Amino acid sequence: MTGQKIEAPSAENLAASVNAASTGSGLPPVHLWNPPFCGHLDIRIARDGTWFYLGTPIGRPALVKLFSSILKLEGGAYFLVTPVEKVGITVDDAPFVAVDFDVINGDLHFTTQVGDQMIAGPKNRIRVERDPETGEPSPYVLVRNNLEALIDRKSFYRLVDIGEHDHHEGQSWFGVRSKSTFFPIIPSADLEV
Repeated sequence: MTGQKIEAPSAENLAASVNAASTGSGLPPVHLWNPPFCGHLDIRIARDGTWFYLGTPIGRPALVKLFSSILKLEGGAYFLVTPVEKVGITVDDAPFVAVDFDVINGDLHFTTQVGDQMIAGPKNRIRVERDPETGEPSPYVLVRNNLEALIDRKSFYRLVDIGEHDHHEGQSWFGVRSKSTFFPIIPSADLEV
């Protein structure tokens, strides 16, 4: 068997494997699956959350939702995994986009483009990266298992509207609060013009 080339499965075969392994309740236990690497599949998740297969947007929301349920991040690389195969994919920024949020009892309830929901807090932290050249912020919220969602622009503006000033790690920050946790967005001094 030495020298035998393992071919990456097609998107259709991967979907069939996931459906066969599905228990029907909740997300698949990808954290328990450690199958052999089968190569890369030409799937790309664009920064806006659009999934592409062979350069064409995947037009079936159910298929995108299925694939998003088997995402895994290992060593800085993204994979789709089933119990028997693991294929690499390309992710431009974050694999999810938080497209909306509601404030319920003072907590921030986010929804992604594929319908995942999470409440920002100690287990689902919000973080903001700033472009070193432009200073433009890129806000993220943790979805699950070290997979993040980029918070879309309209939602970020809404977060800024409800933000507050607080002290964090000895510095005055402007940020948001959820589940009794303060998430800094920008140093308060940077807001003074």
